[in-house]
Amino acid sequence: MTAPLAVDVVRVRPGRDPLPLPRYMTPGAAGMDLLADLEAEIVLAPGDRRLIPTGLAVAIPPGFEGQVRARSGLAARDGLTVLNGPGTIDADYRGEVRVLLVNLGRQPVSVRHGDRIAQLVIGPVARVVWREVATLPESVRGAGGFGSTGDPGQRSVRDEGPGGSRSEAEPSPATGSGAERSVRDGGVGGSPSEAEPSRATGSGAIGGAQRAERASTGRGPGSD
Repeated sequence: MTAPLAVDVVRVRPGRDPLPLPRYMTPGAAGMDLLADLEAEIVLAPGDRRLIPTGLAVAIPPGFEGQVRARSGLAARDGLTVLNGPGTIDADYRGEVRVLLVNLGRQPVSVRHGDRIAQLVIGPVARVVWREVATLPESVRGAGGFGSTGDPGQRSVRDEGPGGSRSEAEPSPATGSGAERSVRDGGVGGSPSEAEPSRATGSGAIGGAQRAERASTGRGPGSD
């Protein structure tokens, strides 16, 4: 286990009953709880956001940063989370640490003096030097982005080229899941494209309407 990192901290509003400093609640915890330093209770209506002061300013050593993260209990119970999470505290920042809370729940949430509102994680930061090159080294993943490692239903996003159209190198398959067919069969405005006319039979609203019509008239395929 590495030696603890010493971080200087000051109280920006001394004189009142001091709140406990951030601390780890269990031996294996990665984050320390940040407490709300408030003069009066704050109520966040659904959709509201507010900067909540902690009453603390810190001097994080060079080569490290502070990450302000949401508390899982508040998020699960009340829908209260850190809007810009994780928020970043740079090593050269000397102002008060404040937490940008947002209420994503359906009920108002009260925040009181001393409430645990977020977690503070201190971690190392790598400094980079850009090296501009003509090409990047090859990788197995390549340019695969959103959903590129997901299930077949997510491949519809990966297979789209610039502008949302499927790349010419990989034509759209003739068959697939229902979700893929709904995207593939829809042209502008969601109607089937001229290159692939709608199927006369099958599942979905169109097929269901045709079957209902045959049942009501007593006619089956080829009865006309």
